[in-house]
Amino acid sequence: MERKKIVILGAGYGGLRALKELQDAHPNADIVMINKDPYHWEMTALHEVAAGTNEPENICYPIDSVVDSKQTLFIQDTVTGIDRENKKVMLKQKDPVSFDYLLIALGFETELLGIEGMEKYGLTISDISSVERIRTQIDQILAEWKKSHKEEPHTLVVGGAGFTSIEFLGELTERLQSEIKNNQLPKNKVKIICIDPSPDEMPAFDRSQSRYAVSKLEEQGVTFLTGRIKKVESNAVHYENNGEVKMIETDTFIWGGGIRGSSVIKNSGFKEKHSRVLVQPDLTVEGEPNILIIGDCSAVPDPNGGIYPATAQIALQQGDCAAYNLKALVDGRPLKKFVYHYRGTVCSLGHKDAIATVMGKKLKGFPASLMKKVVDYRSIWKIGGVRALMRLWK
Repeated sequence: MERKKIVILGAGYGGLRALKELQDAHPNADIVMINKDPYHWEMTALHEVAAGTNEPENICYPIDSVVDSKQTLFIQDTVTGIDRENKKVMLKQKDPVSFDYLLIALGFETELLGIEGMEKYGLTISDISSVERIRTQIDQILAEWKKSHKEEPHTLVVGGAGFTSIEFLGELTERLQSEIKNNQLPKNKVKIICIDPSPDEMPAFDRSQSRYAVSKLEEQGVTFLTGRIKKVESNAVHYENNGEVKMIETDTFIWGGGIRGSSVIKNSGFKEKHSRVLVQPDLTVEGEPNILIIGDCSAVPDPNGGIYPATAQIALQQGDCAAYNLKALVDGRPLKKFVYHYRGTVCSLGHKDAIATVMGKKLKGFPASLMKKVVDYRSIWKIGGVRALMRLWK
């Protein structure tokens, strides 16, 4: 009998976790992992690189360190589409790859909400190259700050006060405080503004925790404005508040207003919303039991009738379930249902401050920041193993 082929698309949290578990299970099948980069990067640390408080190499490790070459073939290429009828994955550079069973874990893209000028002028925290662009821009601001004698400050605007934006602002203000102290610089040369419809109502946290995060950032010099971004230009951003459109002059606009699944989902004809597919309880696609979707491209119903948020935590757990079900498909056994076990949420406000909800307890300050480090190290260990953990720890 010809051996079956399992293809995994994407080496993010869910995809790489599924690969690791699947290799440990030794299915009677050939495994192919496809990813556009030769490395995995820690999504939860991208904001640190963007702010300039960490280096790209400190949040990445090679996919080859996880791949068992005796079981898995790694292909570095960009997925452009999925031919579901003929069971083939279309690639940008190489020939199509056939599959018997497919796991889609392609990750997210930034949700631009159709805002005029966003794609051309907005900076996003979405991958290594995007955060390197932000860091370069901030480095230029700081270089000018150190030599400029102009009275007017440089204004940096962040759109959205969600998870990513708050963590980025925490790192950025921490870096600015360090620059002020080390170089004896005036405090008023960089102005930071964050615009959001409800800046002190962060998802996954109650109002008191959200307010704590906002107040801490305000103490560090961040100004929060209420409004919706309407238009982005090369030297200005326009936002609406109570029906009035206002403008802020800036040549540095960073967008953290949300994410959507990979555009490959929509381009491949799946029934989707924001490039997320409503999956079956066992993570398969309705009517296509040989295709599973996890991570940012999947929409998993919660017990309250909503959809679980796309987080690293849920992606890792989906990876475990997907690995089990892929082997079950190969073996001809029944698949199991995915059950999400919520273990808490942590949002950093720099290296020594954070807010957290863990096991029903609300934490803030330094204890929460310690919990953030525990969560990060645990996710590295679960997908990269001891070698990845020791490499990034160093």
